Amino acid sequence: MGFDRRHVLKGLGAAGIASVAGCIGDGVGGGGDADAMVGVLQPVTGDLGNLGAPIRDAAILPGTQLEDSDFTIDIREEDTESQPDAGVSGAKALVNAGYPAITGAASSQVTITVAEDTLIPNQVVGISPASTAPTITNLEDDDFLFRTCPSDALQGEVMANVAYEERGLESAASFYLNNDYGQQLSDSFVTAFEELGGTVSNTVSFEAEQPSYTSALESALADDPDMMIVIGYPASGEQIFRDYYSDFDSGQTIMVTDGLRDGDLPGNVDNSMDNVVGTAPLAAGPEQDAFTELFQEEYGDDPGVFTAQAYDATAVNILASIAAGETDGPAIRDSLRDVANPDGEEVGPSNLEEAVQLVDDGESVNYQGASSSVNFDDNGDMQAVTYEIFQFGDGGVETVEEIDFEA
Repeated sequence: MGFDRRHVLKGLGAAGIASVAGCIGDGVGGGGDADAMVGVLQPVTGDLGNLGAPIRDAAILPGTQLEDSDFTIDIREEDTESQPDAGVSGAKALVNAGYPAITGAASSQVTITVAEDTLIPNQVVGISPASTAPTITNLEDDDFLFRTCPSDALQGEVMANVAYEERGLESAASFYLNNDYGQQLSDSFVTAFEELGGTVSNTVSFEAEQPSYTSALESALADDPDMMIVIGYPASGEQIFRDYYSDFDSGQTIMVTDGLRDGDLPGNVDNSMDNVVGTAPLAAGPEQDAFTELFQEEYGDDPGVFTAQAYDATAVNILASIAAGETDGPAIRDSLRDVANPDGEEVGPSNLEEAVQLVDDGESVNYQGASSSVNFDDNGDMQAVTYEIFQFGDGGVETVEEIDFEA
């Protein structure tokens, strides 16, 4: 599998946290008078809260765009609190209120739990904008679970390639959050790094939001590796990096992943974090600029990581609902690839209202997204994605390299 790199340098500020209420739906199972009903299930609080609030904002933006259209779009949001149990509670609230399609969740562990407990048994479509665990690809989901973000099977390869081939780092340690996201991304990196010829000395898991990580960091860094990967979320990341810069060699290369792509992190840690480089799925779709302008106009800030994927998830949920002609999960599922994959008039964030009208008129459309072209494969995964290599700078997060990846 090849890499196509494009070197860039641009500052991306952290997305603002705006609170926008969705409207509450009525009826159960395809009920109500809405043309489309989409639940938004995202982590506004908890370990992922800093990243989840802007993702939530992007997910409800298509509904805001269509407020003055001839179509009634019903969007309701629920907070997963970054936890599986709360995610299930939120999902059940949406399902019981009649929502046949959901944009969510964010954390892979939450998404898998919600899908198996609630979405699949109730034949409700779920499109995650941020759940990257490789196991989602082969989950027995009866084709009800999709995602607009890439699998971490790809991100692990990107990380290994950048570390070993580009930076000449030959030994590594892995320090990862003890959940599906952390474990599987760590495994993916370790496999790819060792296949390239690198050595992984220690793999150490950690629990979220602990008062100290010094002892766990000592175990990970015991063999003085050239680099350490850190896979986690911002709330835990703050304490991890405080402990690291207090007790360890800050000149060592640290590589983080999308879960720690938070422009506020250096300020919260009180360190410039110059030795840290990261990887994350990049919003590089045909209509990225249109989405960015819409987000900035609505919320007064730049979109953050996975926000474009969240917008795209809700947009295709809406288009599939209109194409299906009913607010019914199986019908929406069967229409998703029809509105997103090639063939049909190209539409996207810049003309979403026109796109909805075309679909309602029975015309074929090909949704071109903010994050990618949004072409779903047989497993509901993206067929092609772009990753960024980022660093922390004065303006928050700086993208220094782009890598195209096609499955």
